[in-house]
Formats: sequence, C-alpha cells, structure tokens
Amino acid sequence: MTVRTVTVLGAGTMGHGVAHAAAAAGYHTRLFDVSQSQLERARSVIDGIFAASVELGKATRPDVDAALSRLSTTSDLDAALAGVDLVIEAAPERMDLKLKLFADIERAAPASAVVATNTSALSITEMAGSLKDPSRVAGMHFFNPVHKMKLIEIVRALESSPDTLATIEAVAKAMHKETVLVSESPGFITTRINASIGNEAFFMLMEGVASARDIDKALKLGLNHPMGPFELVDLVGLDTRLSILEYLHKSMGEKYRPCPLLVQYVKAGRLGKKVGKGVYDY
Repeated sequence: MTVRTVTVLGAGTMGHGVAHAAAAAGYHTRLFDVSQSQLERARSVIDGIFAASVELGKATRPDVDAALSRLSTTSDLDAALAGVDLVIEAAPERMDLKLKLFADIERAAPASAVVATNTSALSITEMAGSLKDPSRVAGMHFFNPVHKMKLIEIVRALESSPDTLATIEAVAKAMHKETVLVSESPGFITTRINASIGNEAFFMLMEGVASARDIDKALKLGLNHPMGPFELVDLVGLDTRLSILEYLHKSMGEKYRPCPLLVQYVKAGRLGKKVGKGVYDY
C-alpha cells in the first residue's frame, strides 16, 4: 500500500526519533502522547535535530521547514489515528500498555492501516492477536538515536502478511535506513545479543574482574565496538535493559537471568543518563 500519513504513538526518546525520521522522509506525521509536556519536549528535541542537520550541511533550511510543516503533535488519540495509513507504536516496553494502545488502534484507526510496533523484545504475535486482522501487524525496531542509527529490524510475526512487510520495508527505505528481516523470536537479533553482552559485563563488574571503564575500553578498542556495554546501558536505561532480560529469562531460560548487580542498580534508582546516574554519574 502507499503510505502518506504516519502516526507515532509515544513521544519518548524512541517516539520522537521515529517522528523526526518520518517527517524528514516526506510523510505527514502525527506524534501522539498523553502528556502535553512530553510532546513539547519532543518537539524541542526534533527542532534541535533538524537545526543541527542544517548547520552540518546535511539538509537545507527549506527542506527542514517543509519537514516541520508535515509534523504535528497531539494528545487526542482519536485525532491521531483518524485516516492514518501507518501506525508506529513506540510506548514503553510493557505489554499491558501496548495491548491498550492496540485496542485503541482497533477502535479508531482505519481497518486498512498497517500497524508496526517498535518493541525491542516483546511478542509481536501477541499484540497482533488482539486485532481482528493480525496480518497487518509486524515489528519495526528502530535504534537509539534514530537520526544516527542506520538499522531497522523488520520482524515477521506469525501472521504478518507479505504486503505488511513490504509496506514497512518501503517506509524504512524512504527514511534512508538499512533493514534486516527477522522471524519473531524473543529479543530478535540485536536485543538478544546486546542483552547477553551487557549482562555478562555486569557479572564481570560484580566479580571484580575489571572496572566499568576498563571493560568499556576493552570492548571499544579490542573488539571495535563504538560504545562500551556500560555506556550503552546508561544510554538505553538500566530499567529497560532489566525488563528485557527478565522477559528473555522467562522465555528462554537461565542463561538470561539478570545479574544481581544490575537489579541492585535499578532498585537504587540508577537508571542511566535519563536520571543523571547509572553505571556512571552524569
């Protein structure tokens, strides 16, 4: 199908990044959140990303102005979903929240709309099963920060149709992203591997094998990772990483049991950059 209008549900870190990418790609984009203050922060961040692209010569001012004119924000969910071609759900990683949004999509969005979820680990088949037509649902997993990261994991749920996957692929290409196609499995490709690396790094830190900075340095200089595992978890959020590991542990067994030190950090409120302290202080 041809996509002209994209609605992004959730204006957090991932949501506003997806909305920026959609507007920049030429789509009329609606960014929804229940919080007006969150929408205002998201708009400010998007404005900043566009401004930086002009300063770096990656975009012209007229192109940026045109993209911004295609972007609207709203806390009215029915208005956000009316007449939309593609819905991209970017709510926090809680199945109850996502299923509630899927019920709203069923109620207020056109039956023809393709529905993509940005989940990094949860069951897309379960979400799709809450709709009358599960074939119109698939995963569209972006990476943080969206405007810099080139990859999108397209995740085929049990009943995702070829047309649904093709539509999401076309939108990803319009956003100038590279894609990989994954059959649904807990954690897909990247989340499953990253969770394992990050969890092992916490075990090494807990055991006194090396300091956090030296573990990060070793993986960056020895394995050519762009970020160390602790730098990455501070960016992603320790609570998010813990939630993913708990899901993987439940789904796939003992090798994904969260490190007790990670659990302790989360209980202490050390959730990462978003609160100013994680493995490192900011």
